[in-house]
Amino acid sequence: MASFSFGSGNAAKLLRIPLYAAGRIGTLLVPRGRRWVFGSAVGIGDGALALWRLATAEGHDAVWLVSTDRAAADAASAGIPTIRRDSWRGWWETARAEVIVVTHGQGDVNRYAVAGSFLVQLWHGIPLKRIGLDSPATTQVPNVPCAGMLRRIVEVLYRATAQRIRLMPAASDRARGRLESAFALGDQRVVVTGEPRVDVLSAGTAEQRRENASALLEEATGPLPPGARTILYAPTWRDGEDDPAVPTAQEWVRIIAMLERRDAVLFVRSHPLGAGAYRSPLPSARVRMLGSSVLNDVTPALPGIDVLVTDYSSMAYDAGLLAMPVLYLAPDAEEYARSRGFYGRFDDVAAGGAVRDWDALLDEIDAVLTDDRAFAEKAARSHALSAQMHAYRDGGNTRRVYEAIRARGIPAPRGAR
Repeated sequence: MASFSFGSGNAAKLLRIPLYAAGRIGTLLVPRGRRWVFGSAVGIGDGALALWRLATAEGHDAVWLVSTDRAAADAASAGIPTIRRDSWRGWWETARAEVIVVTHGQGDVNRYAVAGSFLVQLWHGIPLKRIGLDSPATTQVPNVPCAGMLRRIVEVLYRATAQRIRLMPAASDRARGRLESAFALGDQRVVVTGEPRVDVLSAGTAEQRRENASALLEEATGPLPPGARTILYAPTWRDGEDDPAVPTAQEWVRIIAMLERRDAVLFVRSHPLGAGAYRSPLPSARVRMLGSSVLNDVTPALPGIDVLVTDYSSMAYDAGLLAMPVLYLAPDAEEYARSRGFYGRFDDVAAGGAVRDWDALLDEIDAVLTDDRAFAEKAARSHALSAQMHAYRDGGNTRRVYEAIRARGIPAPRGAR
């Protein structure tokens, strides 16, 4: 079952208004220091980890706020100091921070102590589906009396909290326009630097990236058959609703037969806030779960993937950095366009090639895996789409973000020349 929806999340925010107010009073009384505080909804990863490495290498004092035992363990293994996000010390460190770095929302750190900081919102993907104030889903509330008034309150609160963002990196001018609109921010706050999270897709040689990514996949799911082709299925979130593309038992039989026939492995990564009973009724090492509970940050693993299958995930833009073919399985495209909305037309992104069921998708996968020309055509289309959305692919996005932070008045670490 789905685990989260905008309606339930917004209801919780409304109930926490007194805590936000108390936290704001506290931040007015507590002076900001020089420490940088990091947090991410995915744990230790995403663009926050790339910026962490650079900021600490430059000499900045920093700490990571975590909310789970797993994130704490991951941080310890990487030598990253942590504090529990929801503890009193988590509030204090957030209230004292000079720079706060998040990837999803202000709840990545202690949400009650963000006001007054230099807030860097890295975000976690180039928007394809509408986000923030551009989507009616963002301000949904439960169907209760006075729901209209509550929705207006949520919108006011959303706009107010978005205005705390001091810097938001964008992958390109096109992406910048979407972020400015979604968060009601001016172009002085949204800057085209490229996204730190995708620098890993430009690091080293293609062979090194493939080797490192394959090692990640094997560490997470077990050894891969030698020479096997790899497919990643990554559907996006449907605001608490079940994914309509979850395969039936009969479809699983056909999926596994195709994987066996083509010596391929299918990784399934449902959205961490979504749902889907993706366990195959037939045990097979050809199908492997790769959800956030298995691998919290999938981007470093992308070079180990041969073909991406998605619906409306921003991962489609990232795959093109690797010239990876992207196939689209979207049985609810019309309904999703009405309820959530897209930037532009989904058909333009999918090049009119989205299919509605697994039978049609399996035919496409089979063609891409067996026909070099079909593979090359899909890869070229993916590369062209990505080139429209990623202005930089030189591995320097993190450095540009760091320099943009410094250019806005954040001083060098003490003792730096």
